[in-house]
Amino acid sequence: MDFFDVVKRRASVRSFSPCEITDEELMQILDAGRRAPSGNNKQPWEFILIKDDALLKKLGEVQGCIAESSAAIGVVVDENMTRFWKEDASAAIENMLLAIEALGYVSLWVEGYVLNHEKMAKDVLGVPDDKRLLAILPVGKPATDPRQAEKKPLSELVHVNQYGQRLD
Repeated sequence: MDFFDVVKRRASVRSFSPCEITDEELMQILDAGRRAPSGNNKQPWEFILIKDDALLKKLGEVQGCIAESSAAIGVVVDENMTRFWKEDASAAIENMLLAIEALGYVSLWVEGYVLNHEKMAKDVLGVPDDKRLLAILPVGKPATDPRQAEKKPLSELVHVNQYGQRLD
């Protein structure tokens, strides 16, 4: 799928239908995450590939849709490695979200709910105390036809050369 089509199609999906995702496809998604840029190339992330149905169901306590997904990816970061750990992990997460879409699957960037239930989720996944579980990306096929949320037009967002100078 063309990159710009992927960007235009990617949507946050909160309802999944069961499907098979090959290990090869999951590795492609994880590889996209590891190839993200990071400050000083510190790469402060690790990923937990979650395929076990019992674990997915348990993580549904964090956000219900995780229990419906066919797989999920936990994004673990070492906040002591770099002060840019959030930015770095965000780049890895976005790469994976785009890869998921390019492969014909859907996902959701679950962060706020994860941070609100971080201790429980870390316990479920065995994440060490000195690491952060920043996000979980459920992966699967959509239960309904996904639509990207309405976006502001470029004319409201872009300034040319100086703030206040709008596109013609």
